[in-house]
This record gives sequence, C-alpha cells and structure tokens, in this order.
Amino acid sequence: MICGGLTLLGAGEPAKPFQQTPDEIKLVELTNQERKKLDLAPLKLSLALTKIARGHSENMARQAKMEHVLDKKGPFDRLRDAGYKYIKAGENIASGQGVTLATIMKAWMDSKEHRANILLPDYTEIGLGIARDKTGQLYFTQVFAKPRTK
Repeated sequence: MICGGLTLLGAGEPAKPFQQTPDEIKLVELTNQERKKLDLAPLKLSLALTKIARGHSENMARQAKMEHVLDKKGPFDRLRDAGYKYIKAGENIASGQGVTLATIMKAWMDSKEHRANILLPDYTEIGLGIARDKTGQLYFTQVFAKPRTK
C-alpha cells in the first residue's frame, strides 16, 4: 500500500528519514527506460524534487482533485516555496484507481505534452510522488528540472 509519506511515531521512536517508495523508484526507472530508447541521458532521482512531487500528490489526494494548480499554487510556485533553484522545470500528473505503474507510464507516453516532458533532453533531475486518497484513488506527480548551479 502506498502511504502519503506521513511518519507515525510511537513513544520514544525516532523519526524515519524521508525516502522514496519502491513504486516511486520504479516509475523513475520506467521513465528512464523511455529516455534510453532515444539515447537520452537518464534523469537523476532528486530527494528535493521527490518531496515536492509527493507533497503535490498528497494535496491532490486530500482534495480529491487531479490538477496542476491547487490552493492557487502551480508547479513553479511549489519549486520556489521549497527553495529549489532551476533553469527549466516541468510537471506531469495522473490519477487512477486500480492502475499499474506501467499503465500510468503508457498514458503519459501516449500524451504529446507528457511525453515531451519525459523526453526533454534539457532535464537532468526528476522527483516522483505517489499518494492515495481515502477511496483508494492514486495520485501521481512527476517533477522534472535542470537545477541552477549558481
């Protein structure tokens, strides 16, 4: 089961560090497999972008809405709020109930705009977040970026 990234603490238990889930990592691998077909460099999994992506997926799940803009904030607002400096960035979202990771990847690749984000050579990093709402609906967010180095 995919959980929304909350850390539950028992008495005296230390907080667990933030980590990508196996499904988030697998979807990054599927993304890089698509890039490899065109001899594009693989995207590096970014913990910072994963936190941003998972936060958006969790927010979509809370509100039961699949939208790029929630609470009057879009992808670039979320990047700025997290302090992530970038040259170029983009976002893909999806949702579904009872869907597989392969199904989500296929839907993104079948969409001109989503495919363009996945295959943009300028991007060097990716974050991926998955969350589930109370009805079992899954929400997916991919955040792509080329970080600013200075």
